Amino acid sequence: MVQLHVKRGEESQFLFHTTVDVQIQTLTQQVSGIYNGRLKVDRICSEMSELADHGISLPPNMQGLTDDQIIELKLQDEWQERCIPSGGAEFRKDEIGRRNGHAPNEKMKDVLKKTMEEAKALISKKQIQANVCLTMDMVQEALDQLRGAVMIVYPMGLPPHDPIRMEFENQEDLAGTQASLQVIPDEEAQLWWASKELQKDKKLQDYIGKNEKTKIVVKIQKRGQGAPAREPLVGEDEQKKMMMHYYRRQEELKKLEEADDDTYLQSEWSDRQALKRQFQGLTNIKWGPK
Repeated sequence: MVQLHVKRGEESQFLFHTTVDVQIQTLTQQVSGIYNGRLKVDRICSEMSELADHGISLPPNMQGLTDDQIIELKLQDEWQERCIPSGGAEFRKDEIGRRNGHAPNEKMKDVLKKTMEEAKALISKKQIQANVCLTMDMVQEALDQLRGAVMIVYPMGLPPHDPIRMEFENQEDLAGTQASLQVIPDEEAQLWWASKELQKDKKLQDYIGKNEKTKIVVKIQKRGQGAPAREPLVGEDEQKKMMMHYYRRQEELKKLEEADDDTYLQSEWSDRQALKRQFQGLTNIKWGPK
């Protein structure tokens, strides 16, 4: 199997296994699916953290309003009584006014927190160091874990406007958010290798040959952004080792230079002719006018 080290810019994302005879069109869809799936898991975990702390999302027309404004406008959250967390709610006011403040109790909160940690670990970038290749099944497993935890804590479900439910139903609206800049739609995704765009009508073997044990670095980005920066000839780890080697060498040379002190040659005890002059009576002779 060919191992791909997928990057976005200079940042590593994940490892992926494929074959040399795969169509670039299919490969691009597979890679972008995992890439976007990891982003979805991160977004859901971010919202679930808020869900655990402050309860379900308020209706859009109530978000950001003060209690007095809500009373004055006679607004009411009809989902508050429907979406009660298991074991009852504990009030923790959301200072930014996005969620209703009726949070799960500590036990249910721990269920959400623990599941988030497990899901993020499953698709973490640390899997690269462990040489674990991600698959779409692993991404889906992380999503299923998160969905299951939400169902345990909120058996009646979440409001249709809650970002978590919208993410699970693929109805999320990312327009105008930072997250929208990270997502790469399948139809706009491109893969690059060795400063070459992998054309979707070709196969991977047209670029790297037929060796199934090949390991390459590919970069994913949106169409129209131009060629990504080339990979450095020396990897980051190798560069650190080289810098450490040069530093140690300089320290050794510095010590040798300090040890190479020849001032002792001017001392009397180091004068090889001193004994001869003593026998000849030439010691303690001073030249010059008296």
